[in-house]
Amino acid sequence: MPEHPDIRIGNAERSEALDLLGEHFALGRLTLSEFDERSAKASAATTRGDLQVLFTDLPAHVTELPTTTRDDLPVIAPRKDPERWREVVMGLTPLVALVLFFTFDTWLFFLLIPAVGIVLFAGRDRDGHSTDDRGADSRRDEKKNA
Repeated sequence: MPEHPDIRIGNAERSEALDLLGEHFALGRLTLSEFDERSAKASAATTRGDLQVLFTDLPAHVTELPTTTRDDLPVIAPRKDPERWREVVMGLTPLVALVLFFTFDTWLFFLLIPAVGIVLFAGRDRDGHSTDDRGADSRRDEKKNA
């Protein structure tokens, strides 16, 4: 901050001081109570000297916070699973049952939900793989090891 401590300040200087205090707080240089106290004093400051006092024990240059860029974020690729249609159909089944219930005024359409689940996922493990395919894979592995 400039040298003349008795020069009056405006909202821009107060806002800049509050931002700088926030950066110091984010870097762990201030505790929550210190940050609250200094922020209140910065908001009430009328001269440059009032603001200078708040930063006497803090470094002049704030080290940049590590920023996260798009390249740093993990990539979540959509599953390209040919068997995904089963999950989509199962997810839409309750909606279809609800529409049919209101259309034909009978609760029997709600029995479609477990029935569709049984038809789509019977004979499959939790990952959606056919249990028959797993048996074939294990037989191939046994032949390779023999």
